[in-house]
Amino acid sequence: MNRCWGWGGETENPEFARVESYRHFVARPGVKMYFCRRNNFMVVVSFLIVLSFEAYLWLMQTPLLPQTIQSTDLCKGEIANGTITALKYNKTFIISPYHDDREGNLTRVIAVVRYKKIQDLYCWFCCSHDGHVSIIRAAIDIHLDRTDFPFGPADIVCLEPRKCSPKYVSIHSSPRGKIDKLPRFEIKNRVPEDSFSAEFTLCLPVMFGNYSNVLQFIQSMEMYKILGAQKVLVYMYNCSQLIEKVLEFYVAEGTIDIIPWPIFSYVNFSSFWYSSKDWDYGKATVLNDCIYRNMYRSKYVVLNDIDEIILPIKHLSWKTMVSDLEDRNPETGIFLFENHLFPQHIFSSTDTLNISSWKMVPGTNILQHIYREPIKLKFSNQRKMIVNPRAVVQTSVHTILKGYSKTLVVPKEIAILYHCRQYVEKEVPGKYLIRDTTIWRYNVSLINNVNNILEKQFPRKSSKFRWNKF
Repeated sequence: MNRCWGWGGETENPEFARVESYRHFVARPGVKMYFCRRNNFMVVVSFLIVLSFEAYLWLMQTPLLPQTIQSTDLCKGEIANGTITALKYNKTFIISPYHDDREGNLTRVIAVVRYKKIQDLYCWFCCSHDGHVSIIRAAIDIHLDRTDFPFGPADIVCLEPRKCSPKYVSIHSSPRGKIDKLPRFEIKNRVPEDSFSAEFTLCLPVMFGNYSNVLQFIQSMEMYKILGAQKVLVYMYNCSQLIEKVLEFYVAEGTIDIIPWPIFSYVNFSSFWYSSKDWDYGKATVLNDCIYRNMYRSKYVVLNDIDEIILPIKHLSWKTMVSDLEDRNPETGIFLFENHLFPQHIFSSTDTLNISSWKMVPGTNILQHIYREPIKLKFSNQRKMIVNPRAVVQTSVHTILKGYSKTLVVPKEIAILYHCRQYVEKEVPGKYLIRDTTIWRYNVSLINNVNNILEKQFPRKSSKFRWNKF
């Protein structure tokens, strides 16, 4: 005679957006599961093995809902102040959390993860009104443009608890532990600013390789200001002493904000069959961070490299260009610009713009480079962007991965991406190059502005000494 017993259970698989309460794997009324004592011992063992496996899968696939810890003394973990914070015993690096209420009451954490060693992560929220802690299982959203390099950008997304309004969050690989032992991260964008502090903010990806192209850097900065940029963010790995001096000037002026990016303190490239250039020093990650930093500070965000300038053809400024594009293309908030290479080894035949006072400044004079390559139809043309940051969820270097608005590829008759850099590919014969003097429309303003900067930083009487000093 078999003796059987059972307990009731109701299976659920709630969606992420419906997460409301912490779930334990416990008996539930509704569905009965029976366990019978049989003479056949192997049947019982097999059944238990299958049951254990099914329970494991159920636990792994079911999001954990908030677990509230009733204590006001736990929200005292050390506040993380660095740009990058490594999670303990986890190949995950936290950049910064941002409040995102466009699709729900979410906290979106910009992070770098090791793709093949991703573990479950949990958001530990400190509720600001009563000091309670709520623990939410995170969704890890790996960016679709991931490369073969083991590390890359990801969003760690958690639904914020109701009636909590957390100011800080900790990220942990377990729903158990002591929050005062975990670093706390301030959740930014909690209170959107009433008005934009900038019309256009430029996000420059990582400055590396002891960057030292002083003249082109100053020219680019002044061109950005002429075109309409009020703020420039520079993510800094390293640069030359001369560039440091120039950066100090622009920081004091209020144009540049420098964000440290000590990525090699966390990712050891010698452990992989890759170089730092294969990963671009985490360029995609910093661009995502820059967009969220400026979500409510800037009306538009410009994404290009320091040797690139989004150059209007039909207009004189970014403001008039974007305004015209929006009028002609309603519901568009993402504008892509074709890359046009102006190789640095090809010079203009005229010497009128080879300013004598600039010859002592190390770097490239972009006014001398007015010959561009034709578009290579067989190759993808990498574009750069001007975007409404509130229309962007995730970005890569050359396109928006997830967003809320239409995208427009801007015709080259309206604007181009002026890209002046050293030649790294097979040279195009000179007879195929196209003379393009669009940059010369800004000659008077650019020359005056650059001269003014050089005069303030390096007075002419001692300029030779100062340049040689470095």
